[in-house]
Order: sequence, then C-alpha cells, then structure tokens
Amino acid sequence: MSDGKNPFILIARITVKNGMVEEYLKIADEADRAVQASEPGMIFHNFDSDPSNPHKFVWSEVYRQSSDFLFHANNPPVQEYVKKHSELASYFAIEVYGNISDDVVKKIKSMEMPFTHFKTTCVGYVREQFF
Repeated sequence: MSDGKNPFILIARITVKNGMVEEYLKIADEADRAVQASEPGMIFHNFDSDPSNPHKFVWSEVYRQSSDFLFHANNPPVQEYVKKHSELASYFAIEVYGNISDDVVKKIKSMEMPFTHFKTTCVGYVREQFF
C-alpha cells in the first residue's frame, strides 16, 4: 500500500444528458475556477470534450499527493458541482493512475460510481524536482 505522498493522475469520464451540455459546461467552469483558487495541491485540472461524442467529457487531474485529493473531494464548490452533476449527466466514472492511500480508495468507493485503479508497477519514474 502507498503512504499517499506521491503524485497521481485521476481521470473522470462523464456523459451529459441530451440538451444539458451548455448548462453542464457552466457548472464545470465554476468548479474549475473554484479549484484553481482554493486547491494548491491540484497541479493540473482540465476538462476536455470527446471528439467522437458531444455529450462525453473527461476531467484530467494531477494531484501532488493523496491528501490533496481528499481536500478536493470535501471542498464545498466541488461537492456543489457533484450535486448539480447528478441532475445534468447520466454517467460518471473515475480512473486513478498511480498509487494512492487507502483513505482515497475508501473515499472514491463511497461515491458509488465505477472506479478503476491502475496501480504503479516497478516501471516508471517521477521527476521530483517539479514537486
């Protein structure tokens, strides 16, 4: 198990209901601005559209360490986004790439959505000087 002190990547895949894309983009923008202003441990936060389906989107997030995700998940603007998401979207799944703490695994599983964890193998490295 990980001590949670390493960076990791989270991908959230979303499908927005018909007729709700513009409203969804608005709540995504609000969440993104709030995260930028309040979460120094979120070192990359991006919202991309699927080129093959105008109703599918992907959040790409890089966290400095596990505690930064826990802060994110409990951040009131993010919780408000998730609440609004449930009204506007039909699908939400999370993928994590890298080792994370048990607390992060428990937090994501408590959200009751599809979750896949790609654990780090012995192949690969992190350029520590960037963190």
